[in-house]
Amino acid sequence: MTGYVKIKVQPGASKDEVCGMHGDAIKIRLRARAVDGKANAALVEFLAAHLDLPRSHVAIKSGASSRIKTVAVLEIASSALAARLGAASGSGMA
Repeated sequence: MTGYVKIKVQPGASKDEVCGMHGDAIKIRLRARAVDGKANAALVEFLAAHLDLPRSHVAIKSGASSRIKTVAVLEIASSALAARLGAASGSGMA
């Protein structure tokens, strides 16, 4: 099973964190800058660590050069994926 989730990335933030919903996407702030794919690599690393999965289970499927990305995650259904990411934000899913 593969889950898909839409992510809005804010690179260059003061810390890595899930911020909650931003429209129909989950907003994630990353310290990495959007230079030479560093923010994309940081996003994959952050999601893998956050979901306690190997990095090989997380892949950016579309939006590699955009702030809005579709991410595929193996072994987690889309609904469970959104819930696990939403439960992690300090303010919850708004």
